[in-house]
Amino acid sequence: QVQLVESGGGLVQAGVSLRLSCAASGRTSTAYAMGWFRQAPGKQREFVAAIVRNAAITKYADSVKGRFTISRDNAKNTVYLQMNSLKPEDTAVYYCAASRTALYPLNEYDYWGQGTQVTVSS
Repeated sequence: QVQLVESGGGLVQAGVSLRLSCAASGRTSTAYAMGWFRQAPGKQREFVAAIVRNAAITKYADSVKGRFTISRDNAKNTVYLQMNSLKPEDTAVYYCAASRTALYPLNEYDYWGQGTQVTVSS
């Protein structure tokens, strides 16, 4: 089992930056990839970004490419999502997840955090 706890969400104005953190515990060595997903009210959960264990491969949704950066610190068992130039459409609950098998898609992820709310006002 892998436990995940997100932090760093909040209410911000459009154009500013925010960094989310995801602290992992438990059998973290089994996680091949870590990802961030988000779910806006009335919408399905969607992929945002993911990174493999050695950080050699990353993947981003087109909607955040160039604005968001995923990174990880394996010594701290923590994954980060740096979000720049935030837009109102980025408003959602952001979830951290761990996959034992693949970077993508969503249904490859086995463990999920509780989520952290990000609200971007215009």
